[in-house]
Amino acid sequence: MGFFDGYNVATSGMSAQRTRINIVSANIANAQTTHSTEGGPYKKQNVIFQEVLLDSNKKSKNETNDSKIDPLSLRGVGVKEIIDSKDEAVLKYEPEHPDANKDGYVAYPNINPVIEMVNLIEAMRSYEANVASFKTQKDMDTKTLDIIKM
Repeated sequence: MGFFDGYNVATSGMSAQRTRINIVSANIANAQTTHSTEGGPYKKQNVIFQEVLLDSNKKSKNETNDSKIDPLSLRGVGVKEIIDSKDEAVLKYEPEHPDANKDGYVAYPNINPVIEMVNLIEAMRSYEANVASFKTQKDMDTKTLDIIKM
């Protein structure tokens, strides 16, 4: 493990969780949006994470297949993609609403603000854990340098 690998792991986690916080915040903000640019109600979005190679040149020593990579090099996380939820819209009877259909029903996004708030809190705690990891790595390196100076 290299000197900066701990920092790279923590910063990749912070970046991924920041993206998740932004997406969940957008879901909360648009929980009542009945008309989007694509037409219809806002579609809830979800973030899909993937593992990231910090050193893609590092191959397994007993490699029999070119696609096999040393598991010790799999040390980060990134955003693989942001996908729209497949949940159906929730129909509410509001005949006076401008987005009501011919039967008087309005399609609202299937977003539960309570669940989204829990997701937001979880993402924030994960971000904070990565910040703490980064700070711990920095403190260890500082103490190591202090010991070396003596």
